[in-house]
Amino acid sequence: MAWSALLGGCDRDRIAKLQEGVSTEADVRAAFGQPENVWDEPGGARTFEYNRNPEGRQNYMVTVGADGRMTALRQVLTPATFDRIEPGMPMERVRRMLGKPAKKTPYALQAQEAWDWRWLQPPNVPMVFTVWFDRDLHVARTSTGPDPDAPENKGGGG
Repeated sequence: MAWSALLGGCDRDRIAKLQEGVSTEADVRAAFGQPENVWDEPGGARTFEYNRNPEGRQNYMVTVGADGRMTALRQVLTPATFDRIEPGMPMERVRRMLGKPAKKTPYALQAQEAWDWRWLQPPNVPMVFTVWFDRDLHVARTSTGPDPDAPENKGGGG
C-alpha cells in the first residue's frame, strides 16, 4: 500500500501482522489494543476506530465481518476521504468517516464549530483538514492547509 510509507514504525509493524480475510478480531485487538470506538455495520460487521490524532497523523478504521475476520484496514485521513465530506452532511457521519478529531473549536458568534484532523500530504507535508459545522450540526464547509503547529511550519515565514 502506498500510504504504508507514511506510517510510523509501530503502526507499520502492527499492520504487517494482520491479513484481510485471515486475521480475527482478537488479532486486531492484540495488535492495536482497545479501539477508541466500535461502529456497528450492516450484516453484523463492526468497524474499530483507532486514532493517532492529535500526536500522530493517521486514524485507522478496521472492519471485522460477522464471521469475526478482518475484512478491511484503512488509514482514513486522506484526500480521497476528505473529498467525500459534503455540505449538509451530519456531524455523526463525518465522525464515523474520519474518526475522532485532533481538536474541536467552538465559534459562538458564528454559531459554528470547527473540527481539525492532522494528516500528512504525500510525500511528508504536515497538513490540517478542517470541517466547519453549523448550529444544526451539519457540514457548512471544509478547508485544508499547512499545519501551523508542525515544527517545520513554526518560526517565521510560512
